[in-house]
Amino acid sequence: MASRSAAVLVSGGWDSLVLLAWALPRHARVFPIYVRCGLRWERPELHRLRRFLREYRPRGLAPLTVLDLPMADVYGHHWSRTGRGVPGTRSRDAAVYLPGRNALLLTKAGVFAATRGIDVLYMGILSANPFGDASPAFLQSQERALSLALGKPLRVRAPFRRKTKADLARWARGLPLRHVFSCLNPRGLSPCGRCNKCAELQRILVK
Repeated sequence: MASRSAAVLVSGGWDSLVLLAWALPRHARVFPIYVRCGLRWERPELHRLRRFLREYRPRGLAPLTVLDLPMADVYGHHWSRTGRGVPGTRSRDAAVYLPGRNALLLTKAGVFAATRGIDVLYMGILSANPFGDASPAFLQSQERALSLALGKPLRVRAPFRRKTKADLARWARGLPLRHVFSCLNPRGLSPCGRCNKCAELQRILVK
């Protein structure tokens, strides 16, 4: 039986916005959660995400929740904060790894969900994700750890774990995807057009 309420970790990217649309018919109330860590792309990403949510207002969608989790003291001079040495268009996907990223996001969002009676948390992980913190083993262990720490069951789910970006098209129909934002080194509110994520998004749009 589906939970009445669910939380979805969102960014400005294709995967999480389509995941939001996927979750809505399955739950009476869906809470989009954005975790802000002080990274270079977050201001334009949040700007685009809010524009998306102003247009996309289906029944059951709760207002956006923005949670702060500052990482400057941990990430220091990492490219995700400085913009220096950002992975370019020809870089491998492994180059965009942020240490502990999914563990951080799930922990912050998981505590938020549990304190509001939400018992399922969705994350937009796809089959091409090469990182250990996107693996089924990691997600299962994170679910166990959060449930134990919080004293109540919290399911952590990645329903697109075996999907590609192209597979998501069936749930993307009718979404205002012109507001999608995926860039590692934006110029103001605009994408740079020269990073790994800009190249990835361009490949999706061409298809």
